[in-house]
Amino acid sequence: MRRFWAALLGAALVAGCGSREPERVDPADHDAVFLWAGVPSSAVPKRARTVYLLAGEVRADDPGRLVSLRPGTPKGSGMSLWYTVRVERLDWEEGVYARVLADLARWREAGNAIEGLQIDFDAETRGLADYARFLEGLRRRLPRDYDLSITGLMDWSAQGHPAALARLAGTVDEVVIQTYQGRKTIPGYEAYMASLAQLPLPYRVGLVENGEWRPPAGLARDPEFRGYVVFLLTRPQAR
Repeated sequence: MRRFWAALLGAALVAGCGSREPERVDPADHDAVFLWAGVPSSAVPKRARTVYLLAGEVRADDPGRLVSLRPGTPKGSGMSLWYTVRVERLDWEEGVYARVLADLARWREAGNAIEGLQIDFDAETRGLADYARFLEGLRRRLPRDYDLSITGLMDWSAQGHPAALARLAGTVDEVVIQTYQGRKTIPGYEAYMASLAQLPLPYRVGLVENGEWRPPAGLARDPEFRGYVVFLLTRPQAR
């Protein structure tokens, strides 16, 4: 609780300081990026060491099929890769689990350094308990040498039930907190970021390329903070 109030005070001080203007997020300044299916690999900055690749989707109209968005096998020389699935429903049929595990094995057999599986699901804060149950079932199927990552909303830590958050902490290895909507940073993110002190698991902060960002006071000192992930847009950045 002491960590929460210290962070909240720091966010208030930063938000009230008019002398520091937000900067634009440049992927070239970061070593972890998220690559949507339509974004060319040429957009990945040279210093990137971790890449989250959107590989497929489980769509609302079909719980029995993984829609492939990246049919080829990536070549992540010199970097770690995450296999990301965009999810619209949680009642997967067993064939979807089998396909995901087979793809992970195929990517690794091709010589890639695979960190693990990431689930991108817009779980409402009030639905975190149901989401935690799904993730527990997924974790049981996932080989232990793969980590499990999820994307998350900023208000999870502020409004999420402590018991549901604790279940997440016992299941996933990290959460990437999304601070943007569409192509813009969500206004007032400083107050949300302060509440991350209540999140009981390691997290990264997801930024949108070219979005405004001013690091909240104390963020870099939070022991659970693991750095940033820049979500790339469709236009490759100039070198």
